[in-house]
Amino acid sequence: MTVSIVRFGGSNCDRDAKRALEHLGIDAEIVWHEDGLPADTEGIVLPGGFSYGDYLRAGAMAARAPIMEEVREAASDGVPVLGVCNGAQIGCESGLTPGAFTTNESARFQCEHVHLRVERTDTPWTAAYEEGEVIEVPIAHGEGRYEIADDRLATLEAEDRVLFRYCDEHGEVGPHANPNGSKHDVAGVLGDRDTVAVLMPHPERATLPDVGPTDGQGVLRAFE
Repeated sequence: MTVSIVRFGGSNCDRDAKRALEHLGIDAEIVWHEDGLPADTEGIVLPGGFSYGDYLRAGAMAARAPIMEEVREAASDGVPVLGVCNGAQIGCESGLTPGAFTTNESARFQCEHVHLRVERTDTPWTAAYEEGEVIEVPIAHGEGRYEIADDRLATLEAEDRVLFRYCDEHGEVGPHANPNGSKHDVAGVLGDRDTVAVLMPHPERATLPDVGPTDGQGVLRAFE
C-alpha cells in the first residue's frame, strides 16, 4: 500500500509519520497539499502540526483546502484515512468525522504520555489489539478536548464509533485519567466508515523502539 501524507503550511509531524510507516515496511510519500493526491494513493494520513498557525480554529483553514475534497472522495471510496492531532482537527472540521477538538480544559499545551483503552477491535485501526487493552501513546496539543453536542454524542456511542478512550494504567476512565477534558474521555473516533478515523494522541511517536513505547504500531498497521 502507498500512503500519502498530506503536508499543509504549518504541518510538522509529516516526517515522523513517514518514518514510522516505513519502519513498518509501508510505502509512504509526503504530498504538498497544492499538488493533490497522487494517482497511486491507497491510504492517507493527515499529520499533526499547526496548519496555518491554527488561525480561526485549529484545522479550520486546512479543512477548506482543495485537496480535502479529494480526501473526502477517497474516503467515500473506502481508502483508509487517518487524522492525527492537528490532522484529527482537520478531519472533524472537514466533516470526515463528527465533533470538534477545542481548547484543553487546563487552557495550556500538554505534552505527556497517556494511556488509552481500546474500545473495539473490529476496525483496521484496532485489529492488532485486544478489546479493553491499555496502550501508552504520547499527546502534544493545546486544543485536544473533544466536544460534540449531547444528542450527537449519544448517537456516536450507540453506533459504537469511539475507538479509544483516555484511561489510567488499569483501564479505568474518569477525570483523573482524562488529560484535556474530552467528553466521555474520547481520544479517537470513527467516521461514517470504519476506514476513516481521527485521534488526538500520536501513534507515530509510539512506533520506533529506540524512542519509547511501540504501542502505536497497531494503529498504523491498518495501512499494511
